[in-house]
Amino acid sequence: MTAKVSTKMKPRSAAFEAIHSAASGLHKVGVIDKETMREFDAECLMPVPEYTGDDVRRIRTKIKVSQAVFAVYMNTSLSAVQKWEQDNRTVQGPAARLLNIVERGGLKAIA
Repeated sequence: MTAKVSTKMKPRSAAFEAIHSAASGLHKVGVIDKETMREFDAECLMPVPEYTGDDVRRIRTKIKVSQAVFAVYMNTSLSAVQKWEQDNRTVQGPAARLLNIVERGGLKAIA
């Protein structure tokens, strides 16, 4: 199962972040129109995934840690991890980004 993609975006790299920042500035002063800015958004920004409870459980079991240990690494509570896995709470914001990093690089990517 793969994570859905939300509308929240993060730059693909530092270079893309600089390009996007410059384009945003030009848009604010009226040099770049809305349509062109949307094109910069599409090219420069990377979507932040949305995770289901099954996704969180799959990632956690792949790295072979308990919910309690996973909570420590994610800098959250055991209750939050349990709620994520039971789909009683969605993984949002920085936690979603951190989970994406763990999914791609394992715990060593954040430890």
